[in-house]
Amino acid sequence: MPEFSVDRATIPALQRRMTRGRLTAVELTGIYLERIRTLDERLHSVLAVNRYARAQAAGSDRRRRDGRLRGPLDGIPVLLKDNIDTASMPTTAGSRAMLAAGPPPDATLVRRLRAAGAVLLGKANLSEWANFRSRASTSGWSALGGQTRNPHVLDRNPCGSSSGSAVAVAASLCQVAIGSETDGSIVCPSGITGIVGHKPTLGLVSRAGMIPVSAEQDTAGPMARTVLDAAITLSVLQGRDPADPATLAYPADQPTDYAALLRPDALRGARIGLWRLPALGPAVAKLVTATVKLLRECGATVVEVELPYQDRIGELEFPALETEFHRDLDAYLGTRPGGPGNLGGLIEYNRGDPLEQTCFADQEVFERSLAAPAPDDPGYLADRAELSDLARRSIDETLTGKRLDAIVAPTNPPAWLTNCATGDPDVCLSSTPAAVSGYPAVTVPAGFAGPLPIGITFMAGGFADARILAYAAEFERVSAARRPPRLRPTR
Repeated sequence: MPEFSVDRATIPALQRRMTRGRLTAVELTGIYLERIRTLDERLHSVLAVNRYARAQAAGSDRRRRDGRLRGPLDGIPVLLKDNIDTASMPTTAGSRAMLAAGPPPDATLVRRLRAAGAVLLGKANLSEWANFRSRASTSGWSALGGQTRNPHVLDRNPCGSSSGSAVAVAASLCQVAIGSETDGSIVCPSGITGIVGHKPTLGLVSRAGMIPVSAEQDTAGPMARTVLDAAITLSVLQGRDPADPATLAYPADQPTDYAALLRPDALRGARIGLWRLPALGPAVAKLVTATVKLLRECGATVVEVELPYQDRIGELEFPALETEFHRDLDAYLGTRPGGPGNLGGLIEYNRGDPLEQTCFADQEVFERSLAAPAPDDPGYLADRAELSDLARRSIDETLTGKRLDAIVAPTNPPAWLTNCATGDPDVCLSSTPAAVSGYPAVTVPAGFAGPLPIGITFMAGGFADARILAYAAEFERVSAARRPPRLRPTR
């Protein structure tokens, strides 16, 4: 394709090319499949390619010829994190224990992608069991997919459990990807690989058919190279689903076309709270200062803030997640005959499979979850109520007290060296308040520390997704911070 770069192309630009006869969905799918074939042996971001992808693309081309296109995602290749159920591809969470499990029906969000005409390109690698197996885990590693590598510097870590989704988007192995987050697993890998990642408000996107960590915090969301592409994808994913009670809170007046609400003056007149997080280091601090300058140039008022209650939230979160993981994973595994029937069976499988121990052998998070208080335990219920309340208040009180429209914070530190022997370092992330409260967050590239990307996160109150996407799109426009990765072997 002369003068054609998938790295720079947005979904609307691709649709224009296809409408003008300069590109077909089959050709676009072929470009991405070839990039996976030639590049992913160095990245380990894709677990499986969908053998029906080209046929789905051919169906899109037929619809285009017949004037029956289903919308802006028709013919667009999308990669799915491998904790999202698909009938036509294995769903394993990266675990060898799930290879024998029976195929599940499509998740609700997969059905919506199919109905929109998207090409399901394949399944992305992830931190096995969404990084909820060992406290000394290494992000991006799974027994099935190996170690996902940061495409900017290959010996650096991709962060978070949606690591394969982020790396594939950053390296242009797909147009968009779907990730999931319990706390940081969309925004951290997106920030650390230099792409856009949106964690929607809990209840905006159905989780039915997604391998869980916690029904109180899990959500799926889009990951893309531009805010525009993320907004287009969110418009397809969102909506009520009787199979997911959380979506019953979806407001009647919630927008359904998020891309239409992006505008170039979105930040003019906005009041933005700045949560600096100096613990992320001097390189991040320098970029935060540059971000403040850009926000003010866009007409925003920037107010320094500190989000309250963070220490107590940190004390309460992980014990609550252990109870919820046991409860929710047992319910999910019961729907997948042939695999381990519950968390106890999964623990026993891992003890007997040496390939499940090639990066780290421990599974103490599994074991602690198995022994965690029951979901009807009064202590657990009180702690979860306090945890969710404090997380919501940390954002709501800051927004109200300072008369703010949104809060910004650095998304991530520079990527660290991947090391199976030590696991990930403890890093101070800004994801927790939005993750625990169920409020939306979107990260957008802000710049680099040497060759390593740093993101900036916009967050606000529940169902304010359209507002923070518009702010992120305007920041993206003026900062122009994203650069394609160069696959350097080391820094």
